[in-house]
Amino acid sequence: MRKTTTLALIATAVVALGCGSGATDNASSSGSDEGGAKGEEKAAKTAKIGQPARDGKFEFTVKSSKCGVAKVGSDLIGDKAQGQFCLVTMNVKNIGKEAQLLDGSSQKAYAADGTEYSSDTEAGLYANKEQSTFFEEINPGNQVTGVFVFDIPKKVKLTKLELHDSAFSGGVTVALS
Repeated sequence: MRKTTTLALIATAVVALGCGSGATDNASSSGSDEGGAKGEEKAAKTAKIGQPARDGKFEFTVKSSKCGVAKVGSDLIGDKAQGQFCLVTMNVKNIGKEAQLLDGSSQKAYAADGTEYSSDTEAGLYANKEQSTFFEEINPGNQVTGVFVFDIPKKVKLTKLELHDSAFSGGVTVALS
């Protein structure tokens, strides 16, 4: 019984390691398709507010960032921040040849210490009164402008965004300061 359990655990570990190494190989090979090493890609893809930054089929242009917001929405319906909301207004243009889904949950924000924050899609619905930007399919050549919302602790300051055309893309960095 013990030998069977031990063998099963070893087999599971080998399979898990094999799956993990396959994922790593795919990520490495997709990075080389775009030219250069992974570190060189990240360095070359950093933009500032107001500058277009491309990842895959999307061109992102961050227009502004405003933190310290306690609530989004109206007096009757909305969402309160656990800490503070940071509202990031950006334009997203499809530069590809096929429709692409803009997934708000794929967008990340970072503090100076490297802490990662996810986009708050519920708060984003209240912040974007006229247009949804969170599961919006954008056709080639079209663009949307919307507010991405991040709920972060009150004393934290965001330093950069990592924007993605999909959950599996390499992403592009936009400096906020």
